[in-house]
Amino acid sequence: MVHALLTLAAAEAKPSKTAFYIGGGLLVAWAVALGVIGMTQPDFPKTGGAARGVMGIGVALTLMTLVTVLITA
Repeated sequence: MVHALLTLAAAEAKPSKTAFYIGGGLLVAWAVALGVIGMTQPDFPKTGGAARGVMGIGVALTLMTLVTVLITA
């Protein structure tokens, strides 16, 4: 019964994919920015904390994009 209700609700409402496009665009922009910075500054990131911050932002953007894919699929 729950499966039938969820299927009916999914068929009736088509969520907007705008959030996915925004999340994907931010992820792409982040990747390009990191590529440019990494090529122009060989010692980037300078500290371990900065490296964890860069990785954390990348993971957060990836998860955000993944969640929007699952919601809008």
